[in-house]
Amino acid sequence: MPDHDKTQTQGDAASPEPSSRLSESEPVAAIDAVEGRPNDASAPADASAPSEPVQPVASARSRGFMSRLVPKSPSAAIQPVPAPPPPPSSRSERPWVNFMSGLFSFLLVIGLGAAAGVYVAQRQIESPGPLAGDKVVIVRGGAADVTEQLQHEGVIDRPVLFMMGLYATGAASKIKAGEYLFRREASLGEVMDTLVEGKSVLHSLLIPEGLTSEQIVERIRDNDVLSGEVRDIPREGTLLPETYKFTRGMSRSQLLDRMAQDHARVVREIWARRSPDLPLRSPQELVILASIVEKETGRADERTRVAGVFVNRLMRNMRLQSDPTIIYGLVGGKGSLGRSITRADIDSQTPFNTYVIAGLPPGPIGNPGRASLEAVANPSRTKDLFFVADGTGGHVFAETLDQHNRNVSRWRQIEAERKDATSPAAPIAAPSAPAPVAPPVTASADPLAGDPVPNPDLPKSPPLPPVPPADLRAGDGAAAGARAERREPVVTPNSFDLNSPKTVPKLD
Repeated sequence: MPDHDKTQTQGDAASPEPSSRLSESEPVAAIDAVEGRPNDASAPADASAPSEPVQPVASARSRGFMSRLVPKSPSAAIQPVPAPPPPPSSRSERPWVNFMSGLFSFLLVIGLGAAAGVYVAQRQIESPGPLAGDKVVIVRGGAADVTEQLQHEGVIDRPVLFMMGLYATGAASKIKAGEYLFRREASLGEVMDTLVEGKSVLHSLLIPEGLTSEQIVERIRDNDVLSGEVRDIPREGTLLPETYKFTRGMSRSQLLDRMAQDHARVVREIWARRSPDLPLRSPQELVILASIVEKETGRADERTRVAGVFVNRLMRNMRLQSDPTIIYGLVGGKGSLGRSITRADIDSQTPFNTYVIAGLPPGPIGNPGRASLEAVANPSRTKDLFFVADGTGGHVFAETLDQHNRNVSRWRQIEAERKDATSPAAPIAAPSAPAPVAPPVTASADPLAGDPVPNPDLPKSPPLPPVPPADLRAGDGAAAGARAERREPVVTPNSFDLNSPKTVPKLD
């Protein structure tokens, strides 16, 4: 047995590993070749070379490991181990993943760009506009026409953005034509809201209380904001005087219909709340008496008391003796006599003249307002039968004829002082005979009958037609008789020239 086999056997005997695994030490020669040492079996022995100590053979565990690295064939060279092939590419097998990934990236970029654009546009839409002050613009047509109008009027300065906003919000199809008020520095968003909401400018028309239907129609015809024609004049006392609001282009007939509907509703409501002991039989009589009260006083604090005077007279079968009924009987719906009332006017035989007829006239003499209707429905509870002007714009009331005559005398004195203060100084003339004095009226045997009884102790004056004993105001009754004797026109301080806005009673 060769020496190296013996050495190997001794080393194996010293190893604690079982002998069954010694077969794995066969490729030791190959290991020696790798380490550059000659194999004892193949190389001739060199006697001159010093012998090297034999290294112990590796353990069976080490040999087993090395045997897996070194080929068992002693003559085979060690070859490099090839790298494993790469796994198959998933991209080549699933192309739709690449497409979806690219699409998602594209959409993300588009979305971010759109969000940025919307943010910038929103800031511009909400920014103040170019208007330096409030402005009214009449808007007509579609979105393009409206945009052009607003740009021309200086309401907007970004027409393209405005159009985009109209179509993006769906407001382009909701624009309502009309007359709109755009506020100072109105933003594009505020302008769009105004057009969509359709809150047009409201115009107003004041209808004073007491005007006749013909006068009301005349005012409506003169308003150039309204449209259309009025064919028929509404019946007297069927329109409610108030301040009416309407949009440009509303027809005149529509406004008159609205006034008639409001009148009917108000009369119905007030009639339902009337005092139960009124000498009135229907809502129409309520309107008739309210129209007289409306013409007699323009003061709110006197309406119920004036209405109480007329109600007391009706309950005692006294004539109402109201100057406005004289005027209406002479001129009808014109409303103004154009001059002072004369004695001939007082005696005129017209169906409306309450100096010659008993009770109420056949119809209203104007269109009363809500306050006068309320006053007649619930008048003051007094015993007053007369009233006369007091010189301050109001009236003084009386229960008896004597009190009323004294009140008339005071009013005549006030009237004379005013006339002297306003007339130019007249040259001094020789004294002349005093003017005849009107016979004061005293209570007759039937003071409610309305027949005058002259005082026999005073100088007689030329015979005159019968004159009512005392009217409700100065200028009528006894005072009217005195002026008629002097052939002077009767002055009625509360007869309003309704054709002149300066003398129309003011609304409360």
